[in-house]
Amino acid sequence: MLATDGVTRGLIGPREGGRLWDRHLLNCAVLTSLLVEGVDVCDVGSGAGLPGVVLAIRRPDLRVTLVEPLLRRTAFLSEAVERLGLTNVEVMRARAEELQGHREFSAVTSRAVAPLPRLLDWSMPLVRQGGALLAMKGSSAADEVAAAREALARWGAGVVDVLTVGADTVSPPTTVIRVEATHPSRLGWDSGPTGAAPPEGGVRRTRRKGRR
Repeated sequence: MLATDGVTRGLIGPREGGRLWDRHLLNCAVLTSLLVEGVDVCDVGSGAGLPGVVLAIRRPDLRVTLVEPLLRRTAFLSEAVERLGLTNVEVMRARAEELQGHREFSAVTSRAVAPLPRLLDWSMPLVRQGGALLAMKGSSAADEVAAAREALARWGAGVVDVLTVGADTVSPPTTVIRVEATHPSRLGWDSGPTGAAPPEGGVRRTRRKGRR
């Protein structure tokens, strides 16, 4: 679907078809190593379903909400979810800000959506206390963290790590900025689909590349 409809509908660049596995699919799939079993995940700016749809395919135990404001992209996502028979995915045509105050998740993911300060404003209000933002970034991730110190302080961020995952699966490995949410929960633990607190943190730790 990515190599055909994804290209013709402008979701994937025309030169990306030949490198979908390493550059896109495996690059996203290794993110699941940071997620404990059964948590709820919000993928902000899901676009072509990267990483959200990939996470849902690899981990049926996850409850994944794809948040994307553009109609042509949500149409593609809905078609992909139906065609793949994914029962653990919800597609929402919305901006992340529209969910703030209404929904919370154990993990909020994104892939090359926006600079870290703006991403924090969109995503941190959606992260349940004890959960984490998982932002897939490039080689300048550590510099982004350093430049976002004021925004991180404003959001009362806990531990901030720059992680590398999937070194034994994909080259180069995937770089992820992990930001713990320590703010008081805006909705309370019983706002989740199961009415109970998720596993503590909802997110695993792994080898650190750098740490704030």
